[in-house]
Amino acid sequence: MDMQALQAKANQLRGDVLKIVTTAKSGHPGGALGMADLLTALYYKYLRHDPRNPQWEDRDRFVLSNGHTCPILYAILADQGYFDRDELWSFRKLGAMLQGHPSTAWKIPGVEACSGSLGNGLSVALGMAMGAKLAKRDSRIYCFVSDGELQEGQPWEAATAAAHHRVDNLCMMIDWNGCQIDGRVADVMNVGDLAGKFRAFGWNVHEIDGHDYGQIMNAYVSFLAARGSGKPTAIAAHTLLGKGVSFMEDVPKWHHGFLSKEQMEQAFADLGLGSPSA
Repeated sequence: MDMQALQAKANQLRGDVLKIVTTAKSGHPGGALGMADLLTALYYKYLRHDPRNPQWEDRDRFVLSNGHTCPILYAILADQGYFDRDELWSFRKLGAMLQGHPSTAWKIPGVEACSGSLGNGLSVALGMAMGAKLAKRDSRIYCFVSDGELQEGQPWEAATAAAHHRVDNLCMMIDWNGCQIDGRVADVMNVGDLAGKFRAFGWNVHEIDGHDYGQIMNAYVSFLAARGSGKPTAIAAHTLLGKGVSFMEDVPKWHHGFLSKEQMEQAFADLGLGSPSA
């Protein structure tokens, strides 16, 4: 896919995210919309995976640490054929496969790890990356984290260990949107210069606009080229919560919630999509 096709795909997936949370009348759309560009580029251009064989041993792995943003992951997995698209509309229903955080307990095809309490995912991804190296596999491990969860201590222990053990098959993407459930990250507990911090920890760092496909693609290509460098990679991506929807962008209250019928119509118009009922 070229950049234009990736952008169109990302907006299609954003529409699915809004349908998912609005059908459920529950969920976290803001971060999911903001992460759509990075994840679209990853899944449709760089991640080595096979929906027909989800347990292929040499596949790359993706860990969603900020698991409340899972509607975008579910939308991608359904679009790529991991499971039937109709499953999306069962989101958060009792007994459904697709819950508010992804879980391997529900045996969701394409989901590699559970999430829940924020701050755990980077450690899980680090373990996968070290395991791949020990097994002499060429698998690459990608992990998405939020800026808010970097208020926790555990990710920084993982960051230290990843640099120390020279885990250069690990790529972490930071959803650096400055918003969390209680408001602005800078007001709740400022995490400061995340790009500078990970550089100080010994990582290769690419600080980018998380909605600029040229920068996104260059960052992923740089990670792939850094194999053998002995350094893990961090993509510190400045994103907008609610990206693509005029009344949601950079508004912390849209960390969670669902849309009215009128809001859905406006959102789909903003995204250049047809009617949400189509």
